[in-house]
Amino acid sequence: MAEQIDTTAVQRYLQDLQGHIVAGLEALDGKQFLRDDWTKDADSPLRGNGSSRILEQGNLFERAGIGYSHVSGTALPPSATAARAELTGRRFEAMGVSMVLHPRNPHVPTVHMNVRLFIAPGKHDAEDPVWWFGGGMDLTPYYPVTDDAVHFHRTCRDALQPHGADLYPRFKDWCDRYFFLKHRGECRGIGGIFFDDYCSAGFAGSFAMLRSVGNAFLPAYRPIVERRRDTPYGERERDFQAYRRGRYVEFNLVYDRGTHFGLQSGGRAESILMSMPPIAQWRYDWTPAPGSAEALLTEQFLKPRNWL
Repeated sequence: MAEQIDTTAVQRYLQDLQGHIVAGLEALDGKQFLRDDWTKDADSPLRGNGSSRILEQGNLFERAGIGYSHVSGTALPPSATAARAELTGRRFEAMGVSMVLHPRNPHVPTVHMNVRLFIAPGKHDAEDPVWWFGGGMDLTPYYPVTDDAVHFHRTCRDALQPHGADLYPRFKDWCDRYFFLKHRGECRGIGGIFFDDYCSAGFAGSFAMLRSVGNAFLPAYRPIVERRRDTPYGERERDFQAYRRGRYVEFNLVYDRGTHFGLQSGGRAESILMSMPPIAQWRYDWTPAPGSAEALLTEQFLKPRNWL
């Protein structure tokens, strides 16, 4: 007998998680998120609903987006079946929370987190559905601070530890390999954890692991914000931040499977692309001055490294 898949419990958790994180970030910023609820109707290739919570030009965040969605479609898009060809053509149901925060102060890192559940029903009633959890979180600093990187990774490790001592090293390595700009030969940031196709602990155990990841986000990120938000900066730091944000855009548009999945499946473009920074720039063949903080970031922080 197939294990019971409790989608109602997952949906309730994801909506509560979105609200909890929004409240925590509003307390940090001092401004409230706008709420944009949306529905995909029968005329769309994708059906379902969601809620995008967005804060722009806040006191702390230049842009912060936290999206919840619960959608279904008639066929999994190529981005979801690239590693699982046997699922090609299957119907699907997906629910998740995804967020990207772009602070104004260059000394406060950009951060990304998402947690999600996919279900691919059987092609006929006698065939069991295929389901899996995915997600993770990763940190993208603009200036190199070892203490921040260590804190972020330690919190990720501690969240996963009750579910298996092997998970953090596996998911950390997966994150380093996934958030990598192949055409630049550099990591997007200092990593964190990333996982997909996770179902090996059974539904209850896998869902418990997902909750540990989602619940660890504010403890992983909030102390870094509180330490760095009042660090002085000027035009040089803002200019470098915009340059590094260009790399963030490159990854999201060229490599990110979540972006590709949303666009390929007919998702809501505003919600998918709210992860983009409001200001970014590109320069031709620019390199930072030797010995500078900007050079240290590139040379020592944007490479896979054991932060613990």
